[in-house]
Amino acid sequence: MAFLELDHVTKFFPNPDGTGEVCVFRDVAFGVERGEFLTMVGHSGCGKSTILNIIAGLETASQGGVVLEGREIRGPGMDRMVVFQNFSLMPWMTVAQNVRLAVRSAYASWSGAQVDDCVKRYVEMVGLTGAENKRPAALSGGMKQRVGLARAFATEPKVLLLDEPFAQIDALTRGVIQEELVRMWTASRNTVFMVTHDVDEAILLSDRIALMTNGPEARLAEIVEVKLPRPRSRADIIDEPEYARLRSHIIDFLVERSRHLQEQAMAAGALRAHEFVFTR
Repeated sequence: MAFLELDHVTKFFPNPDGTGEVCVFRDVAFGVERGEFLTMVGHSGCGKSTILNIIAGLETASQGGVVLEGREIRGPGMDRMVVFQNFSLMPWMTVAQNVRLAVRSAYASWSGAQVDDCVKRYVEMVGLTGAENKRPAALSGGMKQRVGLARAFATEPKVLLLDEPFAQIDALTRGVIQEELVRMWTASRNTVFMVTHDVDEAILLSDRIALMTNGPEARLAEIVEVKLPRPRSRADIIDEPEYARLRSHIIDFLVERSRHLQEQAMAAGALRAHEFVFTR
């Protein structure tokens, strides 16, 4: 069993019109090894963020389950930290206070000096020295997400969950923070599960990339390995033949094969339902 294991997870949500349920994704099963960076890519509606929330313990699976280090996840815990795309900072707290809140929760037995040292180290790591006493309203989007990364890494979670973490950041800042994330992950080797729409981001950051078919009734189609050597930077990998091959493969999947596979799955589901009714 992998360090983090999704065991045939299916999720249903109620139909908006109140008539039954709709299956968002079905029978998703994969493992993430300790220290691995795995990214999930797929179109909106395939359930990427819902899968992340199930791993975080913020949602429950309709069928199947998630196991971390041999124990089933049944709710939120400090062993999993989430960095959301909308930053999710406490607006009345400063940069340092936002990070300190997480550190204090993770290490309740630490002295004030230990907490302060940890906060200082991670604030420095994300390049926010000098901004410790600023509140979120005084920060740019990129700075806010740096606070979120510092807060998450400072607790040294078993699994770091990144939900479209750079979606609300301008393109130039996004590239800088992505490379900062690479540097932080290289130093910490946290296990990371990230969801994104950005193919280039997935290739830059990941060890493997999981591809989801279109929803509803989305399925895990395949997991591709990123064979580009580490450490990586966008400037280094952009001319690599393997980067071009992998990018072409993923875009072809998103444009053509994801839709085709979803249609096949829906047709197979309709056939099974017809056969069930007929046999009855």
